[in-house]
Amino acid sequence: MPRRPEHPPRLTAPQLALLRVLWERSEATVAEMQRALLPDRPLAATTIATLLSRLDKRGIVAYRIEGRQYVYRAVLNEQDARQHALVEMTQGLFDGDIASIVSQLLSSHELRPGDLARVKALVEAKEQDLKKRKRS
Repeated sequence: MPRRPEHPPRLTAPQLALLRVLWERSEATVAEMQRALLPDRPLAATTIATLLSRLDKRGIVAYRIEGRQYVYRAVLNEQDARQHALVEMTQGLFDGDIASIVSQLLSSHELRPGDLARVKALVEAKEQDLKKRKRS
């Protein structure tokens, strides 16, 4: 059984790109990942193999051997990676101030149609959840 990282890790952009391929495909070889990353992020096969080896040592990916190839899969799931990155950013850059994060996101990003309605719905759902917890 592959080991899960005790503390979700900081991930570099290339590591995250590899994990996104694995999250999308479930499993992939170095060559498959290299093709999936083109043309946005052309990386040498040796670079991909080194990154995967380091992620394996940290318990973030695991592999099985099929013939002469390593077939990798993510141990760290996408939701856990997002959660950790968000907590780290919230605590580090925003000193735990969630309202400041929301304000920053709303003022610095181009909003797509429906974004504000979705945010409002999320806030309303959270308010209802908090009211239910108070009554319990």
